[in-house]
Amino acid sequence: MKSENEYIGDDKFKKFLEHYSCPTPLSVVKMRFAGAICSPNESLRPTDVIASLWDNNQTPRLETKAEAELFFKFFMGLWDEMFHLITTNNLVLPRFAPHDDLTLICQEHSDILEQGFNEGFWGGLDSLKIPAHIAEIVDSLAELSAIYLKLSQNIKPEQENKKIFDSIVECDRMANKALHYVVEQYTLPHLEQLKQSKPKGN
Repeated sequence: MKSENEYIGDDKFKKFLEHYSCPTPLSVVKMRFAGAICSPNESLRPTDVIASLWDNNQTPRLETKAEAELFFKFFMGLWDEMFHLITTNNLVLPRFAPHDDLTLICQEHSDILEQGFNEGFWGGLDSLKIPAHIAEIVDSLAELSAIYLKLSQNIKPEQENKKIFDSIVECDRMANKALHYVVEQYTLPHLEQLKQSKPKGN
């Protein structure tokens, strides 16, 4: 089923976030949405997650009804885009190249996992009713987040840093594997269960 809210694309969405002085980078926004979609917290609403992108949950003042409608339409376009990636189990960390700034890559991937997916998944709660092995996998993403930061401390400017590059690639592989496992073993069955329990006609 095609979404009514089409995603406007990364470049336009980054400008959209800048326009509203959103302190959360797009890569983290995407993964926070993904984590929230995967979350068993059924009381967690998209509007709650959107509000969490600003400090103290202070979403920007929207002057008109038309502006508010467009604001949430753009966000729900991205939400639906992430929902599609999850239902097709294609959620992965952003790719990078050897010539990229590895320090920035480490910081970004650390934030994506901890401030992005995990923040969205737990939704401000300390615990959720989920199988222990799923909780362990989600916790492993927090551990990988810390590893990225440790790797960044070992990067030597103006050197090749091939070992660091290979380590980041391996961390990405482990993170992607963990994300795929959570989606396949928990999220997709959970979404199917919700779909089947939904009253007919809604």
